[in-house]
Amino acid sequence: MMKSSLQVSESLNYTAADAIQKASASLLRRQTAGGFWWADLRADTTLESDYILMQLWLYPPVDGVWNPPTRPQIDRAVASIFMRQLEDGGFNIYAHGPSEVNASIKAYFGLKVAGVGAEDPRMVRLRDRILELGGLQAANSYVRINLSLFNLFPRAACPAIPPELIFLPFNFIYQMSAWTRAIVIPLSIVHAANPNRPVPANFTLDELYLPGAPMHPERDLKTLTWRNCFLALDSFLKKWERFGPNFIRKAAIRKCQQWMIERFEGSDGLGAIYPSMQYAVMALDLLGYGADHPLRRQAEKEFNNLMVDNDAQGFFMQPCFSPVWDTAIAAFALGETENPPAHNLTKVADWFLAKEVRRKGDWAVKRPNVEPSGWAFEFNNEFYPDVDDTAMVLLALKKAQATDLVKQRACETRALNWMLAMQGKDGGWAAFDADNNWEILSHVPFADHNAMLDPSCPDITGRVLEALIACGVKRTHPAVQRGVQFLLRTQEADGSWYGRWGVNYIYGTFLALRGLRAAGLSENEPSIQQALEFIRAYQNRDGGWGESCASYDDNRFIPNASTPSQTAWAILALLAGGDLRSESLYNGVDCLTRTLRSDGTWDEEYCTGTGFPRVFYLSYTEYRNTFPLLALSEFVRATAAQDRV
Repeated sequence: MMKSSLQVSESLNYTAADAIQKASASLLRRQTAGGFWWADLRADTTLESDYILMQLWLYPPVDGVWNPPTRPQIDRAVASIFMRQLEDGGFNIYAHGPSEVNASIKAYFGLKVAGVGAEDPRMVRLRDRILELGGLQAANSYVRINLSLFNLFPRAACPAIPPELIFLPFNFIYQMSAWTRAIVIPLSIVHAANPNRPVPANFTLDELYLPGAPMHPERDLKTLTWRNCFLALDSFLKKWERFGPNFIRKAAIRKCQQWMIERFEGSDGLGAIYPSMQYAVMALDLLGYGADHPLRRQAEKEFNNLMVDNDAQGFFMQPCFSPVWDTAIAAFALGETENPPAHNLTKVADWFLAKEVRRKGDWAVKRPNVEPSGWAFEFNNEFYPDVDDTAMVLLALKKAQATDLVKQRACETRALNWMLAMQGKDGGWAAFDADNNWEILSHVPFADHNAMLDPSCPDITGRVLEALIACGVKRTHPAVQRGVQFLLRTQEADGSWYGRWGVNYIYGTFLALRGLRAAGLSENEPSIQQALEFIRAYQNRDGGWGESCASYDDNRFIPNASTPSQTAWAILALLAGGDLRSESLYNGVDCLTRTLRSDGTWDEEYCTGTGFPRVFYLSYTEYRNTFPLLALSEFVRATAAQDRV
């Protein structure tokens, strides 16, 4: 006998409620004594490869022999890299993805300089794969520059990154994304020094050059494009480096040094992210800060803090820490359960109040008259609070009461006003800056990390709209209406929205739908219905959803095996769109309840977080648990309310 929709809903509610209880208990066990959550943040092998490069910088060979004091860590880094080598010999930038040339080149360098012989079969396969992918000449700007520091790649074939950038008009460095400027400023100091650091005797990467492939980006002299203009400018800058006035270069380096050191304060390293922290240590070294100088010691300590090295987890480097982000999502998910753990959430709220940013950072260049507030992603990163974290924290605070409610309300008001002020002219919100959208900068030669800009994006805009409404901003508020119009303009032809910070169209669509529904759009609106059809169309046979990082390469949805986090996002999208009864919804919920492990967690092996699309991806190791908990909790509450109608 066929079960009715109501019977199916009641049965699923029962199993979902049991899963919620187990997942909540498991999540609460991982809350720290300080009230926050702090999960590992995983990436690809490039970080371990760069760690080895960093050791070569810090501990140069003596008489051609390299014997660094960190040899045990280097050996574990080598083992960690080899563990992820693909069958074809290369290395990828996301789990189960294809070999990628930059990751493969970095791995080859790290492995070989660490002492793995070029004749090792694993290295032979890796070398052959690199040559198939275009050889060293196919490397991006940052790989080229890193190798040029050790005279392993011609400096002339690297883009110029002059420190004089800091003097350019129109607040030029603030037209670059926050993470780019935090990388470029110290790197410009390093690049200007042209250090030519030593490598072990007889070390070379000549075997990686592809015969006949061009060393330099080719410029078409017959056409006028921004790319050609910037390549011409790059040629001029290389001449400037040789013949330009030395006093200007020295003044620029001093200015970059001052800018960098100012941003050490209140931060767990420059920008609190791996690349800028690495280049900051190099820059301090070249500026004459000895190994015993307090600034240098602290910079190295913060870099080494990113290391995970233990028997349980092995060896890997984290790109940064994510406690504010992890905690906000965990607290919001717990707050949506039927019986929120009030005491635990009070600890969360108190911790958030202590972490509010109260100083002006880089964002204030474009918003000089705004009172500082908001939250950063990491433990400490006061120059770089971001809109996404701030919105998520505000949502979490609506589920938690701090010990001092007066202090909490004042904090929420400041953060709300800061977030409103960060709205862009296009009506959307970006991560770290407002109106960071000079498209021409995407053609700068060193912009091939695909993250030169920080433009408004649908996923953050959707989350901000949800947070604004949760904080009491009226739907008729101009900021809300402009945000809605931004989302309606940026909807893709297939009904989805692009996800800048999560993989990809499932992520963007779930957040855009939540924002639009919070802002008052009816579920009957064509844009909402089209988005729901997109979600339903890509459900897997097991009831879950999965999307590959390759969707960024093709600019379209690319299916993948189901993951707990993406399945949860799809369920949340359906619920946001008013779908409380479809087979797709029920099958998705069933998938999550079936795949819950006995310890109250889910398993997820694919990357579902995005650092730089097409370049760098992230595995947030709590996404697999917090988002399914949120999805199941909202399903139970929404369908239970529907059943009572």
